[in-house]
Amino acid sequence: MDYKYLKVDCKDNGIVVLTISREKTLNSLNTEVLKELSDFFDNIFEDDEVNVVILTGAGKSFVAGADIGEMATLSATEGYDFGKLGMDTLMKIEKGKKPVIAAVNGYALGGGCEIALACDIRIASKRAKFGQPEVGLGIIPGFGGTQRLIRAIGPGYAKEMIFTAKMIDAEQAERWGLVNHVYEADELLDKALEMAELIASKAPKAIQYSKSAIESGSQTDIETAMEIERTSFGLLFSTDDQREGMNAFLNKKKANFIGK
Repeated sequence: MDYKYLKVDCKDNGIVVLTISREKTLNSLNTEVLKELSDFFDNIFEDDEVNVVILTGAGKSFVAGADIGEMATLSATEGYDFGKLGMDTLMKIEKGKKPVIAAVNGYALGGGCEIALACDIRIASKRAKFGQPEVGLGIIPGFGGTQRLIRAIGPGYAKEMIFTAKMIDAEQAERWGLVNHVYEADELLDKALEMAELIASKAPKAIQYSKSAIESGSQTDIETAMEIERTSFGLLFSTDDQREGMNAFLNKKKANFIGK
């Protein structure tokens, strides 16, 4: 499918770079962008040729929030529906089969911070800025920010970000655990690709099951979480990749995983 606001670049080894491209509004998320993102992830997660997705923004911004011009005149019902569209779209990223790396190249505010939080791994440019400015607009984060942020950095820092609406820089985000690594702007995408290459070299089914176990287990009690892990661990012994990986190790060869 051709997209108006998304640029899709397929790299080697099943790596796809997705760029949100709506530069005039700093890549803000309106209904059309969210629907395009929803469609993209519906399709990409079912593509057996894809191993890793890198998500970034065009120009100097990652995503500077949801589109305030669209939100300003919404009724309560329309606001609920808009929030649901955003939440449902971001949940697809979080629950999807393939790992998604957010390469945060600039402003990640409001919905931009929330879409980064839905990704599996976050790396940032030194010029990146993070924030949840919604209370300054008379609303709250509406795409999952009140929930994912506390899970990412703890309730104290999350409440500080949400209650004050202040932006934090990339170094502060790294100290708080919001991002894994911070890089110079001109090396951010290369570093994201380097990480994606490493992930893509591993067994795809094992990556998929790891992501599922982490996401599902983190939302439940420890006993249930252990059963989720135990089940996934056992099931992987029925895969070709398990046999390939262990035989390659025993024979001191490089494994050739096929995702089955």
